[in-house]
Amino acid sequence: MQAQRLDSGPREHTPLRPIWLCRACGQPWPCGRAKLALVTEYDGNPVSLFLYLASLLHDAIDDLHKLNPTTTGCASDMFDRFLGWPARHTRSYRMTEIGSPQPDEPEA
Repeated sequence: MQAQRLDSGPREHTPLRPIWLCRACGQPWPCGRAKLALVTEYDGNPVSLFLYLASLLHDAIDDLHKLNPTTTGCASDMFDRFLGWPARHTRSYRMTEIGSPQPDEPEA
């Protein structure tokens, strides 16, 4: 009788909680492959992507702080790890000032 392999196929690049490393490659999550998968999954809906990642950021801070309060990490590094990259790589995400004309609006 042949033993069944527990790792029978490629692993998805999902977070291993509570340490927040990628299950497949061991990099800090979201790793490069996870980012690509998330951008594909949330294509055309960047607000949902940001909301999803913001909730995970909150969970990651809680988990990592419980594991070791002294090495949770810098808040700006954690923010960039979860929310900075989609702002740089999501085309439909654009910051505008309140009251500033939109690109399609002529100035008065």
